[in-house]
Amino acid sequence: MINSSEVSEFILLGIPHTENLETELFVLFLFFYIFTLMGNLLILLAIVSSTQLHTPMYFFLCKLSVCDIFFPSVSSPKMLFYLSGHSRAISYAGCASQLFFYHFLGCTECFLCTVMAYDRFVAICHPLRYKVIMSHRVCAILAMGTSFFGCIQATFLTTLTFQLLYCGPNEVDYFFCDIPVMLKLACADTSAVEMVGFISVGLISLSCFLLICTSYSHIVYSILQIRSAEGRRRAFSTCSAHLTVVLLLYMPVVLIYMRPAPSPWLDATVQVLNNLVTPMLNPLIYSLRNKEVKSSLRKVLHQLGFLP
Repeated sequence: MINSSEVSEFILLGIPHTENLETELFVLFLFFYIFTLMGNLLILLAIVSSTQLHTPMYFFLCKLSVCDIFFPSVSSPKMLFYLSGHSRAISYAGCASQLFFYHFLGCTECFLCTVMAYDRFVAICHPLRYKVIMSHRVCAILAMGTSFFGCIQATFLTTLTFQLLYCGPNEVDYFFCDIPVMLKLACADTSAVEMVGFISVGLISLSCFLLICTSYSHIVYSILQIRSAEGRRRAFSTCSAHLTVVLLLYMPVVLIYMRPAPSPWLDATVQVLNNLVTPMLNPLIYSLRNKEVKSSLRKVLHQLGFLP
C-alpha cells in the first residue's frame, strides 16, 4: 500500500449535520461503547466458566463476542477522542488501518455467521452425527478460516482504495475512514475501483447470505418434520437468535455498499448503528433467548458480586 501522495493525514469531519452536538454524542456513544464491551466480556466469561457451554455453537459465539469487542474499537476511540474536543486529524497509516480492520472484522463476522448457520444445520438435520462432523479440529479450522478469508478480503479492499493518489483535499466527511468517503478524495478516476469494490463486497455478502439461506431452508424442513410441538419450539428457539444477528449484520451492508446513490447522513446513521448498537445488542439477543447462557451469566455476576 505504498503511495506517493502528498497527503500525510486526513481530517475526520464526523457525522454529517451534527454540529454543536459533540457533548451529547460523546455521552451517548461512550455509553454504547462501554455497554458493548461489558456485555460481550460477560458472554465470554459465562461461556468459558461453564463446562456445559463448551460446545461448537458456543465456541463460535465466543468468537462472535471477540469480534464484537474489537469491531466498535476500530472507530469509537478516535470518534470519542475528537468529540471530547481533541484533534480530528488521523494519519494516512491510521486511516488505512481503520479501513483494513473495519473490513477485516466485518468480513470475519460475515463468514462466521455462515459457519454458525452450518453448525445449526448439522445439529438439527444430522443430530446423531453432530459430534463427529463438528469435531474440535473442524471447529478450529472453520474459526481460523473465517479470519483468514476476512483478512484476504480486507487486504484486497484496502490495497484497492489506497493505491490511488490522494493529493488533497484531505477532509473526510465521515466519522471514520471507509471506502465510499475515501474514494471521493482521490485525485484520479475512481469508477473502476468503485465497480471492483462493489462486485467484491457484493459477491462475498451474497455468497454468505445464500449459504445461510440454504442451511436454514434445510433446518426449517427438518423442524417441520418434528412431531412434538415442544421439540419444534426448542429447535426454532435455538435458531431465532442467530437469524436476528444475521439480519442486523446484512441490513447495513445492503444500505451502505449496495445502493447506487449514497446518502452521507443515512450512511453515517446506519454505520453508527452497525458499529455501536449491533455489537451491543448481540449479547442481549443470545442471553435473553438462551436459558443456559442466562444461568451461566447469573453465576458469573454472583461471583463478581453484582448479584446476591
